[in-house]
Amino acid sequence: MLEPTVKGLGYELWGLEYLSGGKRATLRIYIDTPDGVTVGDCERVSHQLNGVLDVDDPVRAVHTLEVSSPGLDRILFKPHQYTAHIGQEVDLRLRFPLDGRRKFVGLIDGVQGGDVVLRVDGTTCAVPLEQVHRARVVPAGISGGGI
Repeated sequence: MLEPTVKGLGYELWGLEYLSGGKRATLRIYIDTPDGVTVGDCERVSHQLNGVLDVDDPVRAVHTLEVSSPGLDRILFKPHQYTAHIGQEVDLRLRFPLDGRRKFVGLIDGVQGGDVVLRVDGTTCAVPLEQVHRARVVPAGISGGGI
């Protein structure tokens, strides 16, 4: 529902998060362009999306809309985003343990089928994308700290 508006303004809808808890929920929308995103870009998209959300209210709870750049430590939401970051380090957290672990920090080798393939401590492992709770790119020069 939001993607046509974001695309129409010239941005990519990178992903979204709905954070509930407390008295007010937050709907966080991440936008991107090849040239990056400015505060003005976020304001422009926020203004347009507020209009869309006022008309088609999919979020019934009282909420705050935030529009943001994905940043250097961007969250990966879609398979093609993992592919675009092959060779980069990622900090990946799972919904449920896989082989006794919920946290993996390693280099992205690729995406095969429904799995992201990681190199962790010299070992290759396949992690089902459907099990990923959150995956963040570790900016170059900052080590993820192992497992």
